[in-house]
Amino acid sequence: MKQVILLCCFLAFLSGCVQTVAPWERGTLAKPQMALVPDVQHSALMLHTYGSKETSSGGYGVGGGGCGCN
Repeated sequence: MKQVILLCCFLAFLSGCVQTVAPWERGTLAKPQMALVPDVQHSALMLHTYGSKETSSGGYGVGGGGCGCN
């Protein structure tokens, strides 16, 4: 039974291993198509417009126009 617990603990610690990015791979990750938000200014403008329509902040995935007629 101790061996099973030890094995489970060992496997849990293995899941925390992180592979670092090599210097020659950083150029690939820095490409524009790898960005989470392709156009930062457009995204900021859309979030500002959405916040203005909803008169609140947060919850950007909810539909509606702010009039209560969802």
